[in-house]
Amino acid sequence: MTLRYLHFDHSEATDGTGCFDAMASAGPGALAALHAELALVLGWAHRTFPGGSGPLDEGHPWDEDLQATQERTRQEHLVFDPASSRLCATLAAGESLRHTVSLSISGTADFCAAFRARFMAEEA
Repeated sequence: MTLRYLHFDHSEATDGTGCFDAMASAGPGALAALHAELALVLGWAHRTFPGGSGPLDEGHPWDEDLQATQERTRQEHLVFDPASSRLCATLAAGESLRHTVSLSISGTADFCAAFRARFMAEEA
């Protein structure tokens, strides 16, 4: 499965440990697909490095931070009135729902190499 929603940025420390960060936002119709990608990545990490997640300095091969928010928004229409040099704002009817997730995974050098090979090989 190719990742469509999660696009990871990678940073690496001098000791070979690294961190992969992704943030994605989806409407209700794409939320199941976004959750499937999160489950794919985290399931891979648990299967491939079964020591489990936890602080690297306590000997764990990887650690993760997963967060999510839900936002309701209303479209606002702005119109500039040249006669008064002012903006006029009106709110559209109805709301939009948006789900945003962020996933940060840090790991040992071995974990980072395996993660890059599995999820970032197409970007190389």
